[in-house]
Amino acid sequence: MTVSLILATLGRDWQVAEFLRSLQAQSYRDFELIVIDQNRDGKIDAIIDRFGPELAIRHVKVDFTGNARARDYGIALAQGEIVAFPDDDCCYAADVLQKVVAEFARRPQLAILVGASYDADTRRFSIGVNSRKPRYFSRLAMLGVEFTQFFAVARLERSQFYLDHDFGIGAKYAGGEGFEMLYRLLRAGAKAFYTPDIRIYHPDKDHYRLGNARMLMYSTGIGAYIRKFANQRDWFIAYYIARKMLLAPVLKMLLAVLSGNRAKLAYWYYSLVGVWRGFFAYRNSGCL
Repeated sequence: MTVSLILATLGRDWQVAEFLRSLQAQSYRDFELIVIDQNRDGKIDAIIDRFGPELAIRHVKVDFTGNARARDYGIALAQGEIVAFPDDDCCYAADVLQKVVAEFARRPQLAILVGASYDADTRRFSIGVNSRKPRYFSRLAMLGVEFTQFFAVARLERSQFYLDHDFGIGAKYAGGEGFEMLYRLLRAGAKAFYTPDIRIYHPDKDHYRLGNARMLMYSTGIGAYIRKFANQRDWFIAYYIARKMLLAPVLKMLLAVLSGNRAKLAYWYYSLVGVWRGFFAYRNSGCL
C-alpha cells in the first residue's frame, strides 16, 4: 500500500527539515510526500531541493493560508491508499509507516488507524488524547490528534473525508479540525483503532505552563465543532457538551484549587471560557 503524507506548512523551516530526515529513516519506502507550501518567501525551497533526490516529494505552492484548507487541497492530489496529515513540527519514529501498513493489512475492516503523540525530549505523551492500551474506539471516546491519524481511503465513506475549512489554524475557529472530521467519519460507520506502538514525536504544547492564550484559542474550536453537530440534532454530541463543556474543566479547576496551583486554575478557566465562546460563536460559513 502506498502512503500519501500531506504536509501543510507555513512559517517553519528547520522543523520541516527534521520531519524529512525522519522520512529518510523510514523502514517502509512506498510513500509520497505532498508539501502544501503556504509561504510566500521561498522559505523551504532549499530544504525541499536538498531532500528531493531521495524522497518522492511533490512541492505545491498555494496562494492561500489555513491548515484545514491546505490539507483538504492535498487530499485531491494524493495517490496513495492510505492518507495522513503530519504536522510540520512533528517527526516519525523509523518504523511508523511499516507499522501503519501492517495494521491495515492485519485488520481488513479498519478505516482509521491512530498512533500516539510523544514529546521527543521526555518520551512521555504529548498533545492529543493518548492511552497506554491499544483498542478500538468510537465517537464517544475519540483518541489521538490529527497528525497521528492515518486513513484507508477506500474503507471510508468517501463523501465524508474532507476537512471543514472553518476549523484549524488560519480559520474562523483555530482548533478542532481533526476531531471534527474524526467524529464525522466515525458517525458514518468507519472503524477506528488506536495503538501507542506507533510513535510520532511532537513538542508538548498543551501544557498549562505554555500559556493560557493557546488554550483559549484551541478550545474555541472545540466548542464550535460541538455546536456544529448540536445544530444537526446529533444527540450523541450531548455527551461532549456534558464532558468537554462542563464536567472536565470544572473538575480540573477544582483540583487546581485544592492543590493550590494557580497556573493550572487559570489554564482550565480559559479552557472553559474558550469552549463556551466557540459554542455560542459558531456560524457555518458553507465552506467544506
